Amino acid sequence: MPGEEVPVPDAVTRIAGGAPVEAVWVNAVGGVTFRVGDDRYVKWAPVGVPELDLAAEALRLTWARQLTPVPEVLDLGADDAGTWLVTAAIDARSAVVPPWSSRPAQAAAAIGEGLRALHDALPVGDCPFDWSARSRVERALEHLAAGDTPAGWSPEHRHLSADEARARLLDVPPVDRLVVCHADACAPNTLIGDDGRWAAHVDLGRLGVADRWADLAVAAWSTGWNYGPGYDTTVYEAYGVEPDDDRIAYYRLLWDAS
Repeated sequence: MPGEEVPVPDAVTRIAGGAPVEAVWVNAVGGVTFRVGDDRYVKWAPVGVPELDLAAEALRLTWARQLTPVPEVLDLGADDAGTWLVTAAIDARSAVVPPWSSRPAQAAAAIGEGLRALHDALPVGDCPFDWSARSRVERALEHLAAGDTPAGWSPEHRHLSADEARARLLDVPPVDRLVVCHADACAPNTLIGDDGRWAAHVDLGRLGVADRWADLAVAAWSTGWNYGPGYDTTVYEAYGVEPDDDRIAYYRLLWDAS
């Protein structure tokens, strides 16, 4: 969440048309999400940031919205400064803002329940998008070849050498269950309604078919980043699965590497 005032791009000002604009989320590569009035959000990505493919997200939202609660796409555009995606607001709040940030057990349960609902709702056979370990490992190996090292990854992985990380990444575990994964199932991307239950998902820019543990491992991991230790098991319990330590370890490493 923004810790200081964020400049509003000209395109967002035009889209707002005089309605109030508030920056509500800033990501690590320069993308910003703005709330516009009471009924719209605008995701804006500066030029030259390939990690933020808003056109790809618009496609995935439109596809997924037929079967599960996600934001409605209202507009997609670009200019010389960047690209933007306008979506309709949903009457719910991120799992990492008040009141849910002070109710971590309830939030973690909503994350697990919501992830299970997403996985059960979206049909693998009809999904045109891929997020398989195979494709992600290829990208991770490219990063390592370009000089990336585990020294800059999460603390759990910093003891590894690049060669050790490469060997572990190539040892892909057999698929437990193929699902359509959210692909960024971190806690902020579950929205929770006033009743304390999951209401929708946001940030589906990489949604695609993969082993369910690719989502589960990261969703549970993220509760530690957002709430502190001890809530990962709540995610698994609410999802309805026993922790799979080998797959959890693998998909957390892949997350860091890719």
